[in-house]
Amino acid sequence: MSDVMRAEVKDLKEGKLVVIDGEPCRIVSIQKSKPGKHGAAKARVEGISLFTGQKKTLLKSTDSPCEIPILLRKNAQVVADLGGDRVQLMDLETYETYELDVPEDLKGKLSPGDEVEVNEVMGRRFIARKR
Repeated sequence: MSDVMRAEVKDLKEGKLVVIDGEPCRIVSIQKSKPGKHGAAKARVEGISLFTGQKKTLLKSTDSPCEIPILLRKNAQVVADLGGDRVQLMDLETYETYELDVPEDLKGKLSPGDEVEVNEVMGRRFIARKR
């Protein structure tokens, strides 16, 4: 199974995901310009990276191909608080254990036994929310 799908820039919508500079981003705005005398219509897509929070911009013609990352949502249980803003988690389907950083909005709110939603995009994981 591939980590990304192909689509055209004209099919993108705000709130959805797109790959910009190799980074999965949530789209916050899309501006489309009209075609000129000799050129095609252009689109300016602005997104926020899911992992770094940085703002990124994609500038392409509307019929150009782009990549859409596939987002997998999984449930996990906190096994241990490792200190230094990291926790050990266990996947509730496969029982695999792994470590992840705790996002800013959940720091100090997770303890062993809590369930969290973990999103996996392009082979990388992050904690989305506490369940």
